[in-house]
Amino acid sequence: MINDMRKVKSFTLSEDVLAELELTKGECSTSERVNELLRRGLAIERREQLEREAAAFFARQDRSAARERKAYCKASKQALSRD
Repeated sequence: MINDMRKVKSFTLSEDVLAELELTKGECSTSERVNELLRRGLAIERREQLEREAAAFFARQDRSAARERKAYCKASKQALSRD
């Protein structure tokens, strides 16, 4: 996904990162390689955030389900003891 609208920004990169970029960029420009890596990194962060949100959601569901199971068992025992 190449965006036709680009802004020039200035960032400071360490020498080892620059050296790695030069080794891995292939035919594309350094800027294109940096943009590609940033997009990948941002996608990974989004995925990790979704995984954390899902884990938190299902953790709440597990606690709620445990309470419901406990209440059901208690009600079942009471109903069986009446019979």
